[in-house]
Amino acid sequence: MTGTQRSSADLDIRRRKALYHSWHRGIREMDLVLGRFADAEIGTLTEDELSEFERLMDVPDPDLFKWMTGSLAVPDNYDTALFRRVQAFHGGAEELRGAQEPRP
Repeated sequence: MTGTQRSSADLDIRRRKALYHSWHRGIREMDLVLGRFADAEIGTLTEDELSEFERLMDVPDPDLFKWMTGSLAVPDNYDTALFRRVQAFHGGAEELRGAQEPRP
């Protein structure tokens, strides 16, 4: 997979930007984690969930990857239902831990 498999034609501008940003993170592992989730869920996120997703995308890739894989504790202010939903979408921390550790 090289990028989004979802059309953005039916999305408002905010969701289009979030979809694009989720696939253009900087490290491929996080593109796949956030991009695949966005492909599947971006159209159904509530406004509050979308805000939380945008906030997650502002976290530096190495930190977010470590949180997703469980190799670093998730700060309380990011340990949200949406974070756990993204993690569960990919089979949880154990499944994500099998991905290659990103370079800092």
